[in-house]
Amino acid sequence: MRVAMWYNNQDVRVEELPVPKVGLGDILVRIEASGICGSDVMEWYRLSRAPLVLGHEIAGEIVEVGAGAKGFRVGDRVAATHHVPCYTCHHCRSGHHTMCDLLLKGTKFEPGGFAEYVLVPAINVEKGGVFHLPDEVSYEEGSFVEPLGCVLRGQRLARLSPGQSVLVVGAGISGLLHINLARSLGAGRIIAVDSIGYRMDAALRLGADAVIEAREDVPSRLRELNGGLLADLVIICRVPLVEQALASVERGGTALFFGAAEEPGATIPTPINDILFRTEITLTSTYGAAPSDCLTALELIRTRRVQVLDMITQRLCLADAVNGFRMASRPFEQQTLKIIIEPQK
Repeated sequence: MRVAMWYNNQDVRVEELPVPKVGLGDILVRIEASGICGSDVMEWYRLSRAPLVLGHEIAGEIVEVGAGAKGFRVGDRVAATHHVPCYTCHHCRSGHHTMCDLLLKGTKFEPGGFAEYVLVPAINVEKGGVFHLPDEVSYEEGSFVEPLGCVLRGQRLARLSPGQSVLVVGAGISGLLHINLARSLGAGRIIAVDSIGYRMDAALRLGADAVIEAREDVPSRLRELNGGLLADLVIICRVPLVEQALASVERGGTALFFGAAEEPGATIPTPINDILFRTEITLTSTYGAAPSDCLTALELIRTRRVQVLDMITQRLCLADAVNGFRMASRPFEQQTLKIIIEPQK
């Protein structure tokens, strides 16, 4: 089978690998749509393991089912998540399923979503990591199940409540998913921060009430737009703007760290006393998605409460995956939001 083998963001080659062999409880999926995630282009995080086949935002059709894989059959249309928790450890029992050792270290696809076929291992199937796609959900929409699940989990951990004001810092694909989801969940005023025109336009189109140019004094502008108040929830998707973001949290509010830093040693450059005294703000973070988050995300997509198709800017065949990675690593050049790879083309 053909795969897109990643050596670095500028060097992705179409190569041949054997189709994975299906064992007990495994399923083999022919991939129809696979999204490029922002984490896929984090070279500092990936280079030590190159070459490898990336891709974890997948949807496709089951072509083989291993003995014991209950609830699935050949021809089923599915999405899947590459990580699943054990449900029994300390972290799972306390509700932090994405901190489970099994999820963090023990489950993955073979080889990865930028391939014609992917083996979903038995543990993923057994632990609820494969989701039937309803007829009204396309493969492209199905590839958003995992990333939307991550966004949903973040907003749940940040305790977003209806009517709260939300500031989304960074209007790339994660920020746009946050904006559209917050609107769907009944947030009050939603304001986006970015410095790129097409992203700011997309934020308004997908549910933001207003946008702030990142080079402005964001807290001051936010107060003008939000009745004199800062934001109840600030979602940080663009780490270089973290100082402005933390200065934009209203007393008693929450800052959610969602987007990863572009460099591994990045720190939070904010005096502790600015957070400690007379603010009572909560700083929290999120990682990944549990299967329950993905199931809820799938329902939000099915009911069109989150408009994922409006976020796709490029659809590429497997042979063009190298261009997809180049665009994803330099998104401003091609006005890129979400790139979908279609391995069967």
